[in-house]
Amino acid sequence: MISPDNDRVTIHLGDDGVAQVRLNRPDKMNALDPAMFDGIIEAGHRLGKMKGLRAVVLAGEGRSFCAGLDVSSFARKPAPDEPELTERTHGNSNRFQQAAMVWRKLPVPVIAAVQGVCFGGGLQIASGTDIRVVHPQARMAIMEMKWGLVPDMAGYALWRGLVRDDVLRELVYTNREFTGTEAQGLGLATFVDEDPLARATTIAATIAGRNPQAIRAAKRLSALMQDRATDAILLEESIEQRAIIRSPNQVEAVMAGMEKREPKFDDV
Repeated sequence: MISPDNDRVTIHLGDDGVAQVRLNRPDKMNALDPAMFDGIIEAGHRLGKMKGLRAVVLAGEGRSFCAGLDVSSFARKPAPDEPELTERTHGNSNRFQQAAMVWRKLPVPVIAAVQGVCFGGGLQIASGTDIRVVHPQARMAIMEMKWGLVPDMAGYALWRGLVRDDVLRELVYTNREFTGTEAQGLGLATFVDEDPLARATTIAATIAGRNPQAIRAAKRLSALMQDRATDAILLEESIEQRAIIRSPNQVEAVMAGMEKREPKFDDV
């Protein structure tokens, strides 16, 4: 177990390079309070530097993934030295956006296992992952409009390319609740499964068995695909491939395939 200083998030790195990460406030359905935001950002920082990491499974302890912002936070007065929301305190993000963006910024794939409630900021955190496995009866919503707010935890950046424009507008404007089964049709779930954690772990194990150099390159290419022009994407593909081709890990992938054995990759 590799536990951050903050007990709101736990990390366990397995021998296969898969980190099991848990939002750890089950008595409050993992609702987001200041300590939870700190714990998520700190966990992302630790994972980003972790040797041997190949994939991450993100889930919530207890019966829910994340209920969104802890409503008691509405009564909290900002500290005098607290940065304005418009200040970029974490690269291109503020503190709250970073809780969702950190999963997209990690160099390895992140698979979310979503069960129970996944509302508001919880849905935006899940949306920051690469792949989302959701229980069919999970309860989900873009909740902010209920509180007279707009989604502001990187949702608009993360939903781009996932959800059709008019569908997203309806979900935001009405804050209506939908199931995990509906989420797949809407574009917010990759898979629906009765045991999302087991399915997510299986996917992560498969990824962990691939060339880690190529996996990280593929995630970088996926990140720029939405924003770059075609010419730039074509060039980035070539740059990544030139760095991988004939490298020891790429040769090992070929040899393992030809010899019908498990590959033994060097971590990057």
